Amino acid sequence: MHRDPIELEIFKNLYHSIAEEMGAALRRTAFSPNIKERRDYSCAVFDSRGQAIAMGDHMPVHLGSMPMSVQAAMDAGPMYPGDVVMLNDPFRGGTHLPDITLVAPVYVQQGRQRRPDFYVASRAHHADVGGAYPGSMGLCREIYQEGVRIPPVKLMRTGTTDRDVMAMLLNNVRTPQEREGDLGAQIAACHTGAERLREVCRRYGIDRSKRAAVDLLDYAEELMRAFLQRVPEGEYHAEDFLEGDGISDRPVKIAVRVRVSPVGGVRRQSSRATVIVDFSGSDPQVEGSVNAVAAITYSASFYVFRCLLAEDVPATAGLMRPIQVIAPEGTIVNAKPPAAVAGGNVETSQRIVDVLLRALAQAIPDRIPAAASGTMNNLTIGGIDPRTGEPFTYYETIAGGMGARPGKPGVSGVHTHMTNSLNTPAEALEYAYPLRVRRYSLRAGSGGTGKFTGGNGIVREIEVLTDCEVTLLGDRRSYGPWGLSGGAEGAAGRATVVHQDGSLESMRGKFSTRLRKGERVRIETPGGGGWGES
Repeated sequence: MHRDPIELEIFKNLYHSIAEEMGAALRRTAFSPNIKERRDYSCAVFDSRGQAIAMGDHMPVHLGSMPMSVQAAMDAGPMYPGDVVMLNDPFRGGTHLPDITLVAPVYVQQGRQRRPDFYVASRAHHADVGGAYPGSMGLCREIYQEGVRIPPVKLMRTGTTDRDVMAMLLNNVRTPQEREGDLGAQIAACHTGAERLREVCRRYGIDRSKRAAVDLLDYAEELMRAFLQRVPEGEYHAEDFLEGDGISDRPVKIAVRVRVSPVGGVRRQSSRATVIVDFSGSDPQVEGSVNAVAAITYSASFYVFRCLLAEDVPATAGLMRPIQVIAPEGTIVNAKPPAAVAGGNVETSQRIVDVLLRALAQAIPDRIPAAASGTMNNLTIGGIDPRTGEPFTYYETIAGGMGARPGKPGVSGVHTHMTNSLNTPAEALEYAYPLRVRRYSLRAGSGGTGKFTGGNGIVREIEVLTDCEVTLLGDRRSYGPWGLSGGAEGAAGRATVVHQDGSLESMRGKFSTRLRKGERVRIETPGGGGWGES
């Protein structure tokens, strides 16, 4: 059937704008600084089969894995008008426990139809979901220590909140009012998406709207196949390491083999993959919390290949049709329960991106940047707020240096790759928590040298105004992010505790410690690698 390119572009932007408006609704109505200031959330739109047809410009680590959550919600049982399914189980489509996903069906034609016309989903990182450590991002050995694990359950039934389900969740977290407020914001986001989809279908007709969704999936596939035609045929290998799992300092290897086969045409010829991304050879899952589930590995692969295309290419499920991801079960890139996984979402996902880019640099060196900081520097602080007498949990990721690019230096002090969040402004942080920002600056000279210099990292120092538990999940502390084409590596990161007497204590990349009132934690994030010989 002839595809109208103008109509395709109209629907591409319509569906994308719905996902973006969902995100705006979530941000404006959220309670926690982590969502309303840092924007640690994502929203997307799906067709009746659960295939992504539009994603907001939100968090890559969320977006590529969200279709698995939607599929898990669909598999759990029928969803009726007004229902909202909640889940965070990493082994059923989730990523790690703080990322709670809400999935809602969209019925355009009310009546006896058995299947929703669309689905919408919102995911947000909640600053605490229980567990052994405030912030639910600690150095755990099994998932049961990390917080409340939620299978797909209905949080709303026919438009009414299931108070029993909500009470069960809120009774097991440190900050129940904030959690309830953020969940309400996610519900509002799903409601916004559903209403906008109904408006689109009323304006253009449901058959036309659904046909456009199918066309967008096929169009994205064709654009990916057209790009892959320009990638030299061959097999490209790379490996990289995590610097321990938080329990042991033993390096954890992530290996990839990318096999590129002849495309044979832009339009889909068969279901055969053109590119096979094979992580066989990666280390087995580990005792600590840096294990990644299959959804994370798929999400990181989706992100890398999406980045190789033009910015206006629709981010739909069709992009991955020519690409097969192999992640052997029981390894660091596809862990089995009851593995701890909090750091897999934030740290291992970054290393998966690094190793994939390193492999692809052998095939298309003019398109691949040097390594970025390679860590999200996940900082969590929790305790009792003396102003209220209630528990508080603060969480943020701290930016670093972007790797230099062919023809351009790296950007300094920016969140890269699988995180697309912002910093928590000092004013918002100090207003919400018993904390004080003592220093926040670029880390001069931390970018790798080369023809083009890597971006500088950040120095962020926070004083606690009450006794607190402080946890860091970070990496790239022993070796800096690698350079490309002769560029030097960026500076490795550092973490330091400044005690009340002024003495300094150097900390590991992954640690949990107790700070007394007046003590400070200083995080110095890695710079990006350089590109080209200087």
